[in-house]
Amino acid sequence: MTPNLHLWLIPVLPLIGAAINGLLGRRFSRQAVAGVALAFCGAAFAMALAVTIQFSSLPLPYTETLAHWIRAGAFHADFAFYLDQLSLVMLLVVTGVGFLIHIYAVDYMWEEGGFYRFFSYLNLFMFFMLTLILASNYLLMFIGWEGVGLASYLLIGFWFTKDSAASAGKKAFIVNRIGDFGFLIALFLLIKHFGSLDFEQVFRLVRPLSPEIAGAGLLTTVGLLLLVGACGKSAQIPLYVWLPDAMEGPTPVSALIHAATMVTAGVYMIARSHVIFERAPMALTAVAIIGTLTALIAATIGICQTDIKKVLAYSTISQLGYMFMACGVAAFSAAIFHLMTHAFFKGLLFLAAGSVIHALGGEQDMRNMGGLRHKIPWTFWTMTAATFAIAGIPPFAGFFSKDAILFQAFISPHGSWVYWAIGVFTAFLTSFYMFRLWFLTFFGECRGAESSGNDQHSQTGGSVPHGHGAVHESPKVMLVPLVILAVLSVCGGWVGSERFDRFLAPVFHLGQAQSMLDDKPSPPMPATPEPKSEGASETVFTLISVSAAAFGLLLAWLLYLRRPQLPQEIAHALGGFYQAVLNKYYVDELYAILFVKPLVDGSTKILWHGIDQGVIDATVDNGADAARQVSDSVRHMQSGNLRSYAGWIALGAGVVIAYMIWVGAR
Repeated sequence: MTPNLHLWLIPVLPLIGAAINGLLGRRFSRQAVAGVALAFCGAAFAMALAVTIQFSSLPLPYTETLAHWIRAGAFHADFAFYLDQLSLVMLLVVTGVGFLIHIYAVDYMWEEGGFYRFFSYLNLFMFFMLTLILASNYLLMFIGWEGVGLASYLLIGFWFTKDSAASAGKKAFIVNRIGDFGFLIALFLLIKHFGSLDFEQVFRLVRPLSPEIAGAGLLTTVGLLLLVGACGKSAQIPLYVWLPDAMEGPTPVSALIHAATMVTAGVYMIARSHVIFERAPMALTAVAIIGTLTALIAATIGICQTDIKKVLAYSTISQLGYMFMACGVAAFSAAIFHLMTHAFFKGLLFLAAGSVIHALGGEQDMRNMGGLRHKIPWTFWTMTAATFAIAGIPPFAGFFSKDAILFQAFISPHGSWVYWAIGVFTAFLTSFYMFRLWFLTFFGECRGAESSGNDQHSQTGGSVPHGHGAVHESPKVMLVPLVILAVLSVCGGWVGSERFDRFLAPVFHLGQAQSMLDDKPSPPMPATPEPKSEGASETVFTLISVSAAAFGLLLAWLLYLRRPQLPQEIAHALGGFYQAVLNKYYVDELYAILFVKPLVDGSTKILWHGIDQGVIDATVDNGADAARQVSDSVRHMQSGNLRSYAGWIALGAGVVIAYMIWVGAR
């Protein structure tokens, strides 16, 4: 007998917490608000652990239908949750890392106004994200997809009285809507051609189809439209511009939404739709190209950033590019492996950056830091673990997942040495800008005041927790999540890419087995070249990627610790190119010229001059003028002259008689 796991409780628990704090939190003490938020988020994590314990005994994939949702002719969509190896990994990452960030946020946000509102939004985000990853069909996934966009808007613009934060929230919302338009069109095509949005039913109908190797067909179109949606949510070119601005939100928001969970939704959606992409090679290639270019471009921009959170923002975009590259070469397991390790070390990097900002009274400019390793040692050592992990230094977690992506990018039949070469160069850049951050923040002499004296309000829109004074270590409530994530950043990759691949194999290598169950042999996949690893050892690829990371470390040490005057000289020598990178290749300015200004001006012309003045105002004004003219004409009939009245009566009677004669003649 199949056990009932009550999967619905996992997303519903945070929703209850969001409702309680949102409706009643204004009356609660801060302790009560924090207790509600942590209790319901922690309960969701506990439920996820309970599901993990029972996972091996479940018939997979496991579907739990709560209600019949939509019935429209032959089309139907159920409100149902879906559990397999892929959704289990995502479930543990979202609830586990999310719970740690909730703990951290209690102390970080303690003195903020709107404390109850913040945790209501945070719990609401957890509900939508868990709905997204547990959905059994694309329609329910889209509900979660849109919901995390809404929660992201609320959290990024949490300090809504600050113009930059309000603008960043609107920018994230609008850019994501552009991507969501592509996602929606893809869903309409699936309904039209397959009559369903249920994962199992759609994939069962797609598997017998031949790969579209001769040109673009239905699956290629659907794959490209899904990619548009993924680019918006996961901040890939050309829709990446919202994520750096999103750093205007509180640091726990940056850690949860823009590092560990929401931005990985696009990667998860592509991995979940792997059956479609594997039969659409052109769409798969587009995923790989976009991911590779995004990884490279974002890494180059990260080199020149001076705001500690902006460096991490562009690092997030670059690492998501790695995941897209892996998906594009059909190495879906490697992409999810990196998604998991990235959640550990990038979540830690943002939380540690928040600890640094907290210690300095709101300072975020790395040029005003330095010499902090002895003053905030717990923050230093935990951030060191995350820095070495993201740089790909063995035996830290990021080394294993990034190495798996680079190796697959070279040997996969869908891969190319070009992807691999750009990936290795990006690994060097990643190591360089992360160790640049490390050296500027913790080493050398302190370049700023011992205490900035600025309150967090001047920096991020709120007030810094626990007041000001000398540089000080964060309280234990903030340090405990740092230590746990540091341990995961060190050993989270030790499971190994091969073991991880075997665990996810039932999801990503289901084609033949499912076809045998359906008694429908799968069509032969296109002929693929022999693996490109002949004569080359995986050890060689590992040594190259590690060497790239080591070279980045040494160069950062030379430029920012040994010879700190060199960066300025190099920037001066590079001239215009340095200015272009410093200004993020002027992409925001270009978008403003091409899209924002014309749309705003066009909207003003159409909405204000065309509709408001030309239709609404004109209708009212012209109606009044017409009434005045009619009344002016009619009033002359009321002259007070009896002979005039008699004449009008005779004229009226004549009209009536003429009408009756005309009707009678017909």
